[in-house]
Amino acid sequence: MPTVLSVSGSPSPTSRTGRLLRHLDARLTAQGHEVIPLDVRTLPAEALIGADTTHPAIVAAAELFERADGVVIGTPVYKAAYSGLLKTLLDLLPQYALAGKAVLPLATGGSPAHVLAVDYALRPVLSAMGADHVLPGRFVVDKHITVAEDGAVSLQPDTARELHQVVDGFSAAITARRPLALAG
Repeated sequence: MPTVLSVSGSPSPTSRTGRLLRHLDARLTAQGHEVIPLDVRTLPAEALIGADTTHPAIVAAAELFERADGVVIGTPVYKAAYSGLLKTLLDLLPQYALAGKAVLPLATGGSPAHVLAVDYALRPVLSAMGADHVLPGRFVVDKHITVAEDGAVSLQPDTARELHQVVDGFSAAITARRPLALAG
């Protein structure tokens, strides 16, 4: 069973980004993947800001990246870039923490004006970290994500269809790659 690390780079516990990721995690789980959620905001601030790569929580996060067959990276877009919180974690990981992995970048934001943040801000960093295959990511406008009082997420129909296509493509990519990883 391929393992997926689902990383939320949002600083907010009630963010649409995190809720969207957990919604998509359920789809990946239904497709037979072990999904491990990681909310970067739960890591100790002093370890992140102090760049303490020896802190047990940072070591554990790095081990999750190493263990994963695929990684979903979700972030809100702030000022045309991914979150500083996500950047802080990525900076503490080993240079090639994504080597041999398929990565699916996702971003959320208030305006379609930020749609290029996935390709121009996030993709280059993921590639520089050695990601073997960075799938075409998706930007989701906040108003296309509805969160019910019980926390359930619903998506605007076109958005749901597009996201399901990219998540299914990601699932197929890591499933196809898994036998190669075990053979090596």
